[in-house]
Amino acid sequence: MSLDHRTDYVNNIRSGLSLIIYPLRYVMNIPADVFGWGQTTFVSRSSLQKQNETLRTQNNILRAQLQKFTFTEAENIRLRNLLKSSKRVGERILIAELLSVNLDPYRQQVVINKGLTERDIFKGQPILDAHGIMGQIIHVNPFTSTAMLITDPSHALPVQSLRNGIRAIAVGKGASGLLELINLPNNTDIKVGDKLVTSGMGCVFPAGYPAAEVIKVNINPSLPFAQVIAKPAAKLDRSSEVLLVWISDESRKKVSIACVDNTEAAEK
Repeated sequence: MSLDHRTDYVNNIRSGLSLIIYPLRYVMNIPADVFGWGQTTFVSRSSLQKQNETLRTQNNILRAQLQKFTFTEAENIRLRNLLKSSKRVGERILIAELLSVNLDPYRQQVVINKGLTERDIFKGQPILDAHGIMGQIIHVNPFTSTAMLITDPSHALPVQSLRNGIRAIAVGKGASGLLELINLPNNTDIKVGDKLVTSGMGCVFPAGYPAAEVIKVNINPSLPFAQVIAKPAAKLDRSSEVLLVWISDESRKKVSIACVDNTEAAEK
C-alpha cells in the first residue's frame, strides 16, 4: 500500500492489466448487449405492428364517417334546394321521401312515404322536386302513396312556352325519360332550348311550374305534325325527396274559374 501510495509503479501495472481485461470484458458483455438489442427490437416491432393495426382501424372508421358526412352534405343540399323550390311555389307543401321506383318501362311510377295519415293528401295532387314538376298522386294508401311521373306513357301534361306562350300537351315517352309535344303543326313557332312550364289547363297543375326544355324539333313535310321532344326539368332519376303541393284557396279559385271558362269555351 505504501508503495502504491508513494510511487506510480502500481498504477502502471493496473493500467496494463486494464488493457488486457478490457477486450475480455467487452466479449463477456456481448451476449447481454445482443439480448437487450434483440428484446428492444422485437418489442419495438410488436409495438409498431399494434400501432399500425390501430391506425388502420381508425382510418377505416374515419373513411366510413367521411362517406356518411358526404351523404349527409348531399342530402342537406337537396333539402335546401327543395326549400328554395317551396318558396318559389308559395303554396302549402309537404316533403316526402321516395320508397320505391317502378322499373317497368311502360309504367313510370314511384311510391312515397306519405299517405292518409297525413291530412288532405288527395288523388291527383301534384308532386315536384327542387327543379320542376315530377308527376301527380294516383293512389293514396294509409301510410304510402303512389305517384305517376310525367314520363309515364299514359300521362299528359298541359304546358306552354315561356318564350311565346304557345300551349301544347306533353306526353310521357316511358323508359327514355323524355316527353313529346303532340299535335303541333309543322309551322308552329317552337325551338330547341324553349323552356316549358305548366299552363294551368286541365285543372290539375297550377300554372307556371317548370316542366321541361325542348331538346329536339324534327319537321317532316310529309307528316302533318312536327316531332318535338323535351327533357323534364325535374331530376326524375335522381331525386330522393319530393314536394307535395296544396293549392292555396286564392289559387284554387283562379284555377276553378279558368277550368270553368275553358269548359264553356270547349262546349261552344
